[in-house]
Amino acid sequence: MDPTTDNAGQSGDAGTARASLEALRAEIAKAVVGQDPAVTGLVVALLCRGHVLLEGVPGVAKTLLVRTLASALELDTKRVQFTPDLMPSDVTGSLVYDARTAEFSFQPGPVFTNLLLADEINRTPPKTQSSLLEAMEERQVTVDGTPRPLPEPFLVAATQNPVEYEGTYPLPEAQLDRFLLKLTIPLPSRQDEIDVLTRHASGFNPRDLRAAGVRPVAGPADLAAARAAVAKTTVSPEITAYVVDICRATRESPSLTLGVSPRGATALLATSRAWAWLTGRDYVIPDDVKALALPTLRHRIQLRPEAEMEGVTADSVINAILAHVPVPR
Repeated sequence: MDPTTDNAGQSGDAGTARASLEALRAEIAKAVVGQDPAVTGLVVALLCRGHVLLEGVPGVAKTLLVRTLASALELDTKRVQFTPDLMPSDVTGSLVYDARTAEFSFQPGPVFTNLLLADEINRTPPKTQSSLLEAMEERQVTVDGTPRPLPEPFLVAATQNPVEYEGTYPLPEAQLDRFLLKLTIPLPSRQDEIDVLTRHASGFNPRDLRAAGVRPVAGPADLAAARAAVAKTTVSPEITAYVVDICRATRESPSLTLGVSPRGATALLATSRAWAWLTGRDYVIPDDVKALALPTLRHRIQLRPEAEMEGVTADSVINAILAHVPVPR
């Protein structure tokens, strides 16, 4: 397959779709250094029709990652900087009076796109945060009683800063549960950081992705074919029980006040199927569940204050549960 072919997204074949999505890593690496797990997570979310919460300190290429993914998939993308004075209509759109026709017409907001980057979502009040709930769950926006469908595919990639909490509005558990995955974007390794600086010294401009050589390698047709193939991925009763046992174990953990809901169990099953298909199998194995357990579950549990004071983290609790829940043979 030629990764520079503009019509890469025209094939509906599942095998071609998998090859196209695998080519995303190489294409995104032309602009973003060393973020393969985050790229994979975003692709899994697209396959599952879910949304992603990206957590990382400023300056680790969260915005560039989403823009590059959209460019490599021939998808439209928009960015909204969430601030304390942002209104819900600034996200969803509003009715605007036209003096020439003496009528109100709907002016779509930035949510009408394929990939919406909700930057620093925890800096805006709950009223504006909740404006995304209908869009994320129902894939539509209702203004003046009229539902307006969003484009397909549609993904919200919301970012938040993990170290600065002054003047922020933490997302409530109900809204966190709406995100399929929570991906942590780490600081780059020393060699990756050297590569980043070398690229910039050579003239790399993050605002001009085409000059960096980023080309479309897949498209909406590939995503549709891939989703159809993922839906046919076999899940044995033993794997289903394994997912349930993991999620039920979180509800019994002494370190947690809130365990994973049934929606979280459904999400883990969906992401495991997508990962199995991406790795070339038409059936799910326990390793698929383990591989997606952390990003799928870490934001769906709540630590007890005393456990937090002892240095316990959501990831350490989930890892302990994975180590103790019997693995099906």
